[in-house]
Amino acid sequence: MGLFKNINLGRLKEGLSKTKAKLFNSITEVISGKAIIDDKTLEELEEILITSDIGYETSTQIIDNVRIKLRNTSDRSNKNLISTVKSELQSILSSTPKANLDEEVIKYKPYVILIIGVNGAGKTTTIGKLSHNFKQSGLRVIVGAADTFRAAANEQLEVWAQRADVKIVSAQQGSDPASVAYATINQAMEGSYDVALIDTAGRLHNKSNLMDELGKINRVINKKLHYAPNEILLVLDGTTGQNAIKQAEEFGKVVKLTGLVLTKIDGTSKGGIIFHITSKLKIPVQYIGVGEKIDDLQNFDPEIFVNTLMN
Repeated sequence: MGLFKNINLGRLKEGLSKTKAKLFNSITEVISGKAIIDDKTLEELEEILITSDIGYETSTQIIDNVRIKLRNTSDRSNKNLISTVKSELQSILSSTPKANLDEEVIKYKPYVILIIGVNGAGKTTTIGKLSHNFKQSGLRVIVGAADTFRAAANEQLEVWAQRADVKIVSAQQGSDPASVAYATINQAMEGSYDVALIDTAGRLHNKSNLMDELGKINRVINKKLHYAPNEILLVLDGTTGQNAIKQAEEFGKVVKLTGLVLTKIDGTSKGGIIFHITSKLKIPVQYIGVGEKIDDLQNFDPEIFVNTLMN
């Protein structure tokens, strides 16, 4: 079985337009008309990378590697410089291996994915869009509404579940979130569902009691299914820039993150944060959001992403 791969180059190009304007267009302006690429030019490029939310350490690493490669070649043209920078960016995004989802979904039934993140990051819409993607692959999907703290959470998730045409398990506001997660896994097993997606409350990373509740949900799932959760995806708002690093670090103290979902990339010029996060935390980006429609959550491909950003 080959899982549905949602990659729309047109939507991706449109979604990355603001980040591209800040990064690639700035680079081309700096090197345009220069007959030779010298150290001063590389310092200017490093400043562009830093101000594009790629981060100081990651930007320095990129430029140091570019400098070494240029010293070992006689081709110091603008074209080769762009190609070298692209190669370094792709190397960063490809340095964190992902599980083979095609094989994993067949091996484990149900395949359990826990979705976490702060309020407003886009968890609910991410679950709806992921459900749609899995449904497009012909899989039976069940969703657990374990965000029982927020009044409108269930209603919002129900709307998305209806759009994706998948089953949802929910409870009254104030119910124990872990019990909802348990019930979801139980129904997934009894109903032979292929994939179970579990929503959680928008826990603030500085609220220890809520983070403890997240740890409890994780333990309950694992007790019911010894191999679960198969994935723990952290949803990050792409418009938050460097603050996303702090969120990932704090959530990583409670659970083992297996992947990231970067949302709202179409509404920001801070898409460069994806390189900083991957380089610093060694957590792969699994999906990116480039719009509000149900098919606007795309599978993340490092090569396609960098080519779209740097062409």
